[in-house]
Amino acid sequence: MATTANGTDLFSLRGKTYLVAGGTRGIGQAISLRFARAGATVIASYLRNEQAAEKLKAIAAEEQLAISFCRADLTSDKGLEQLDQFLQQSGAQLSGLVYCAATGIHRSIEELTERHFDFTFNLNVRAFFRLIKLLRPRLSKGSSVVALSSWGASRALPYYSLVGSSKGALDALVRHLAAELAPAGIRVNILTAGAVLTDAWKAMPNSEARIAETIRRTPTGRLVTAEEVAYGAQFLCSDAASGMVGHTLILDGGTGIMA
Repeated sequence: MATTANGTDLFSLRGKTYLVAGGTRGIGQAISLRFARAGATVIASYLRNEQAAEKLKAIAAEEQLAISFCRADLTSDKGLEQLDQFLQQSGAQLSGLVYCAATGIHRSIEELTERHFDFTFNLNVRAFFRLIKLLRPRLSKGSSVVALSSWGASRALPYYSLVGSSKGALDALVRHLAAELAPAGIRVNILTAGAVLTDAWKAMPNSEARIAETIRRTPTGRLVTAEEVAYGAQFLCSDAASGMVGHTLILDGGTGIMA
């Protein structure tokens, strides 16, 4: 355990409050649980999958974790108003935001439309921008913002043009926000996960073959887990990462270093 001179655990999130956008499924769920288990109060936002939210509620109740839930469409004015009202009613002074909300259409360029473009960029980039604008008055000195990105932000992947380009735009936005908000004591970073076995794979063509090829190319011989990504998010939001600003932390089991 890393501690300061007075014995404070640098990795603890105790006494802090985080909004985890898209925090009830897959990597988002793992982050909500990890943060709550590390002592944080978590507000997990979600939209459609009530079953996943109920599953997380049951885990939180069983473990007596401080996780509350807000159902809101982050791409709409109404959804942001609902989230704003929820935060006002809770009286929460946020210690940070982890942005896991994402969507996308996995098709060839011939099959993609402008509607698909708008659908993908609205949640993956525009909603993050609007959420930062909404939350900025609630983010005090010492706060941390983490945006979940992916390999597709910097490399070409099959059927990933819209998701990848939206993640590239998100990464660029994060770096600019990092420079702008750092003087106010707000750290903004990117967490890029490798292939993690979540429901998102179900929407990808040739997913089984692509998973097998990823495992073959990964030095560890396995996929990264959602829990490992959650530990990375905890580090970026903890006092142990106080010097990390505008950084991209990659958790991919070493896949990215292979030729």
